[in-house]
Amino acid sequence: MQPLRTLGDFMKLLFISLGCDKNLVDSEEMLGLLTGNGHEIVDDEKEADVIIINTCCFINDAKEESVETILEMAEYKKAGSCKILIVTGCMAQRYKQEIIQEIPEVDAVLGTTSYGEILKAVEEAQAGRHFQEYKDIDYLVPFQGKRLLTTGGHFAYLKIAEGCDKHCTYCIIPKLRGKFRSVPMEVLVKQAEDMAEQGVKELILVAQETTLYGKDLYGEKSLHRLLKELCKIKGIRWIRVLYCYPEEIYDELIQTIKEEPKICHYLDLPIQHASDSVLRRMGRRTTRQELIDIITKLRTEIPDITLRTTLITGFPGETQEDHEALMEFVDEMEFERLGVFTYSAEEDTPAASMENQIPEDVKEERRDEVMELQQEISYDKGGQRVGQELLVMIEGKVSGESAYIGRTYADAPKVDGYIFVQTGELLMTGDFAKVRVTGAMEYDLIGELLDEYTE
Repeated sequence: MQPLRTLGDFMKLLFISLGCDKNLVDSEEMLGLLTGNGHEIVDDEKEADVIIINTCCFINDAKEESVETILEMAEYKKAGSCKILIVTGCMAQRYKQEIIQEIPEVDAVLGTTSYGEILKAVEEAQAGRHFQEYKDIDYLVPFQGKRLLTTGGHFAYLKIAEGCDKHCTYCIIPKLRGKFRSVPMEVLVKQAEDMAEQGVKELILVAQETTLYGKDLYGEKSLHRLLKELCKIKGIRWIRVLYCYPEEIYDELIQTIKEEPKICHYLDLPIQHASDSVLRRMGRRTTRQELIDIITKLRTEIPDITLRTTLITGFPGETQEDHEALMEFVDEMEFERLGVFTYSAEEDTPAASMENQIPEDVKEERRDEVMELQQEISYDKGGQRVGQELLVMIEGKVSGESAYIGRTYADAPKVDGYIFVQTGELLMTGDFAKVRVTGAMEYDLIGELLDEYTE
């Protein structure tokens, strides 16, 4: 590795992060390394000496977005100030040879476990050498310093594990991200303490699957232990858990969520479907009845819990009866939050070669039917909130109005709704406020400020 450059070698970088919040954590670590070494981050591709794209290819739409972004940024390499173009992340891992061969403007390619080499990639490219790095897919990148947070500073994602062992038949993630491996607890606590010192008030725990945290390191599921340690950190007000596989939820975890006041009564349960025949073909590890049982248990133990889920319509072989079973399940379970994807056939997955692939228009029609039903459920759920007093985190001001945008414990950023808080008081992003709900829309609430909450 070449020695670090002098001040005159520092460069202006544009960083584009695509895909999920797990990918965003990798991006923030790279940004921390780059800015810690003196590079300047800019937000205009016309000013950038270096453009770095952290890609996604989880489903076809994400793949197309990544390709289009690379090609668009390559134009600035051909005719612009950009001297170096670097591609990292899932697409770089999956299609490394295609990127190198078909897009000559790309100077460096880093796989999913090689983002820690971003400084070396910039240095090698600056020296005129093409650079590629693909560490073992099961390598766990060590945390190398403070992340540069890009979420506004009041909330941040904490990636507690990497990879996945589930091998669902539609999913390419294990081939891109490797086997499940937990980040040691002391490393996570230190990261969280650093973020709290930077002003972060809400920690959002993410992984391909959070519920199995610690089993590989400590011999047993230890998410509840990690949560208790994170709850001790001064400055952290909310802790939210995403991506909990329903079959892995266990009693100690439920009790910890129930008892620790900092933990939001909110869980994200990616169930994907509710027809037993579809669940089997997906390689999922729950039945319809088991899903009902765990949902019932969560709501019994934590009556005010908000449950979010994601579903897939149009999986190969999905019949009209399967779709109707899913609709019935959604109607009965009344999830507070729900999203739907149409099935995307990904190469190198078992589902892509299954018989009875569903036409796109049928997939989309079924998705729309589920979302129309969910819209009614969401509207009814919102109406039940009217009159309640809720703690709200302020996200920003509504332009030109005496109102602010906020989130309750029931709303994860970027995926759920908002509450619009009417007040003439001056509030800041990241403030907490007590709000009375006065109205409800399909996915959002309206409220009035009762009091700024600073306790």
